[in-house]
Amino acid sequence: MSSTTLSDPKEYQNIFHWAQTQKDGAIPSFATRRNDPYQYQAGFGNSYMSRFASEAIPGTLPQGQNNPRKVRFGLYAEQITATAFVAPRHANKKAWLYRARPAVAHQGFKTLPDNPDTESNFLPLNPRVHVSPTQLAWHPFDIADGKDGQVDFVSGLKTVAGSGDPTLLEGLATHVYTANSSMTQKAFVNSDGELLIVPQEGALDIQTEFGPLFVQPGEIVVIQRGLRFRVSLVDNKPVRGYILEIWGSRFELPELGPLGANGLANARDFLSPVAAYDKQREQPWEIVYKMGGKFFSSTQNHSPFDVVAWHGNHVPYKYDLTKFVNVGSISVDHIDPSIFCVLTAKSRDPYTPLADLLIFSPRWDVASHTYRPPYYHRNAASELMGLIYGEYGGRSDAFKPGSVSFECGMVPHGVAYEEFRAASDQVPSETRISEGSIAFMFESSRPFTITDYAFNSPKLHEHEPKMWDNLVDNFAQHEKEAEELLAKGS
Repeated sequence: MSSTTLSDPKEYQNIFHWAQTQKDGAIPSFATRRNDPYQYQAGFGNSYMSRFASEAIPGTLPQGQNNPRKVRFGLYAEQITATAFVAPRHANKKAWLYRARPAVAHQGFKTLPDNPDTESNFLPLNPRVHVSPTQLAWHPFDIADGKDGQVDFVSGLKTVAGSGDPTLLEGLATHVYTANSSMTQKAFVNSDGELLIVPQEGALDIQTEFGPLFVQPGEIVVIQRGLRFRVSLVDNKPVRGYILEIWGSRFELPELGPLGANGLANARDFLSPVAAYDKQREQPWEIVYKMGGKFFSSTQNHSPFDVVAWHGNHVPYKYDLTKFVNVGSISVDHIDPSIFCVLTAKSRDPYTPLADLLIFSPRWDVASHTYRPPYYHRNAASELMGLIYGEYGGRSDAFKPGSVSFECGMVPHGVAYEEFRAASDQVPSETRISEGSIAFMFESSRPFTITDYAFNSPKLHEHEPKMWDNLVDNFAQHEKEAEELLAKGS
């Protein structure tokens, strides 16, 4: 695929917020980036009240029923049911597709060789995973080049860390992907769970059963469980990015609580595809399935993207992170990092999410009488962090776009003494921070184990603990004064 080239490749990296593109109302407003070639439907399909509908040919979608005796043009009706049949209306997830041939028309399955760089079982009994309290980091993983042969999105998957097991529908996995070629006559289905894909280098042209999605660095895309999709490279440029995979749950918008009706990621800014059926349908295709962490293949003599019309709410979607509405303290102190939450996924504990996607993007920092850097802390969450573009100084050591940083639950972290002293001694001005940068965090209540691939990678390095050696005991200079005060009070 070829896209419209931006005159400034960093056009959207340099903006403070999407609102900047609207020129204070001086031009007609627009919802997608100028180089995005596709049309979309707006809204977050997280409610039974906001189901989507689309038809590539007007008048195709049946009205008043889902399964007519005869569908227009001789199409087949096929339903994807993603939740229990008796799930409450607000939680029910499904989609009806009207297609040239149903997905059942295939030639059987065969087992594919294991990908040694992927993992699905993160229980410590698995000898291929490792437990470590050490603060770990990885330099940017190499983007596949021609010397590696043809590496597409599926063959370029590599697992870093996770928790649980998909056969239990309980847990999650974090991956990186690199690719130097498009998926040709091949589609991928993840039968284990939902995939949240975060491009870091290069744009993805994603063909789905529901229509196409164009996703570039600074945007995210969610592909739900059981949906077929194909990833093509844009202008044949190699790509790299991050993936959060969740099992037994689904991504939702976080509740806003006292924030009220608006803020954080607004539902209207999420975009889903419109129907666009494959006009070259009579060709052989390979469908790769991931189930229980294993890979299987089936072949068929027709396109998996032959859907002419559809409706439902089990639908892929994308979101532009520059539209995130940051909130924070405008008086003193820090608000918890939950204010940076874009998407969340519930766990079986009603008070603890399975996973959150947090982003740290351009915003104002104005709290007064407050120590501005991240305070020293220990918390229950496992944190795996990456940098999409720009620079980010909130880690224990610097990291570059494409890097990974990991801290497990209850391990202390914070900045070096020099930064502590500078922030403590100086009165900070109101300032804009993280300009030209978007960092993200996959945060989970679950303890992570690290895969063999990541643990043995030459990209692995530890956060240097010597950076905290000069955290001096300032209290010692005041101990005599403190003892005198204690004596007076006794």
